[in-house]
Amino acid sequence: MTTHIPSMTLPEAIFSNPAAAILLPVGLGCAVGFSVSPKSTQKTYLALKQPPYRPPPQVFGPTWTSLYALMGYAAYRAWTTGTASLNPTTVNLTKQGATLFTIQLGLNLIWMPLFFGLKRPIEATADIIALTGVTGYLTYVWSQVDSVAAWCMVPYLGWLGFATYLSAGTGYLNDWNLADKERESKSSDRGSGLNKDYVNRAPKKD
Repeated sequence: MTTHIPSMTLPEAIFSNPAAAILLPVGLGCAVGFSVSPKSTQKTYLALKQPPYRPPPQVFGPTWTSLYALMGYAAYRAWTTGTASLNPTTVNLTKQGATLFTIQLGLNLIWMPLFFGLKRPIEATADIIALTGVTGYLTYVWSQVDSVAAWCMVPYLGWLGFATYLSAGTGYLNDWNLADKERESKSSDRGSGLNKDYVNRAPKKD
């Protein structure tokens, strides 16, 4: 069982302030996304062999922004509810949840650099499996503190399950080797954005 580890936990001021709790994960997520280069990431994504039901690349930005905001609100809600409790067990669970939240956020933020930056699908898949497990346990802990905070994590958990399928499926279909996987845009696409066709999709006939 994970306990409260102050050195591995975000400051209390983050959890107790709704704006900070929401904007921190959103800001960090956006910063990581842009640091990996969105255009290069999209080219790589389109060049990879993908498992069924993979969404178009433009879906990920809005989805992750919403999930980051929702997890931030959940953290604020759990912290303010739990620390105000007169039950020592609830207070301890709240602090434990704060450590788990910090750990899962770190695991979340390193997935994109692992997968698209370093092109290490095995490590990235191991990371997202660990992330899903930690988040599941966090949701269970928060369910004992505040049910609203726990339910706010359900969409995130569902998306992580889907993302794990995509990460593992893409790694497997590409022999766990993403080196030099980048799709060039056709000349006709210049000035109008990237070619949106996946590498394993049959080209459209004129």
